[in-house]
Amino acid sequence: MTINDINWKKREIINSHKKNVEFRKKWIKKNKYYYKQISKILQFIVEPNRRVLLLKSDLGDFLKDVKPVYGLGMDYTEELSRLAKQKFPKLDFRQANFEDLKDIKERFDYILIVNLLDDIFDVQNLFKQVHEIADDRTRIVILNHSSLWHPVLRIAERLRLKMKQPHLNWLSLDDIENLLYLSDFEAVKEERHILIPKYIPLISSFSNKFLAKIPLIRKLCFIQSVVARKVQQKKNPKDYSCSIIIPCKNEKGNIEGAVKRIPQMGKWTEIIFGDDKSTDGTPDEVKSMIKKYPEKKIKLVNSPGICKSKNVFTCYENAAGDILMILDADLTVVPEELPKFFNAIIEGKGDFINGSRMVYPMEDEAMRPMNIMGNKVFSMIFSYLLGTKVKDTLCGTKVFFRED
Repeated sequence: MTINDINWKKREIINSHKKNVEFRKKWIKKNKYYYKQISKILQFIVEPNRRVLLLKSDLGDFLKDVKPVYGLGMDYTEELSRLAKQKFPKLDFRQANFEDLKDIKERFDYILIVNLLDDIFDVQNLFKQVHEIADDRTRIVILNHSSLWHPVLRIAERLRLKMKQPHLNWLSLDDIENLLYLSDFEAVKEERHILIPKYIPLISSFSNKFLAKIPLIRKLCFIQSVVARKVQQKKNPKDYSCSIIIPCKNEKGNIEGAVKRIPQMGKWTEIIFGDDKSTDGTPDEVKSMIKKYPEKKIKLVNSPGICKSKNVFTCYENAAGDILMILDADLTVVPEELPKFFNAIIEGKGDFINGSRMVYPMEDEAMRPMNIMGNKVFSMIFSYLLGTKVKDTLCGTKVFFRED
């Protein structure tokens, strides 16, 4: 293909989108079930009240639905951007040159690329442009059509069930992840959605909620999604402080062991005991540890005595560390292992580090057989629902950045 052919193709794409502007409202209304499903996917992934950039913003509905504190939508044509601005005046919309995004000076928590990869000429260049405007905390969310549906969509266009649009690329998830890798991104999650994109009473809802999650059937889904981030650079441990949260109720006998065995991590480590209305003298034991080990940052938090989660969140409110880390007071996860969790999070191995007691041999009294069986069932359910492997849902050791 010559340079002239490439330029002609690019002009064809833009002209096609300009020609379709006046029909967009009609086609979106005609396929409102499909667009509603796309909005649900985005709302599940994107936290509200974040800074969001939407590439290929259409009439702006997707951007509005994720409830951004600041939202910028960009599309091929000035006319689409004008219509979107009229519809949602509190959001920002601009005409885009997807081959050159250097004019974007803002920073975003999420950059959404929705149904753009199918008709962009140079996908790798788009990813390179996105890399320039993303930071280490930005999540790139990509939604596009599965290549399996190519012949179905062509038939739908002929039957006037779908707007005729240029389709240059039919990318698989592997293709997208490879192009992201070449652009210095790493995929952190991939998923498939929407088995039936048209509304059929009862059938569509059941199929898209349940059948679409079954391992083999899910490969037939219409939409595929990838969440990616910049390849993480190793961070300096001395740049981060750590708060160890220990929720406890009647754990007097384990308090000093925890204090003595928890290693120092990062620039400083604090130990926060959240007492949940103990009756065995646990609070007094914590106070004696504060006096006995003045060189350690030890706090006692009086929690409401309602449940463990309320206890933990009360401790979070009193934590000062950059990294929050839960350690159960029974010390089934040994404190000496905590630096492994600390290193995993600062090295960018994950945004949420979950412990597992199912890797190494456990002590005989650590967990009853029925507890083990129940834990495995919970793990299977959570893995199925979240699309992410979770091995030990009931392990108390969980680590993430306080800002999250």
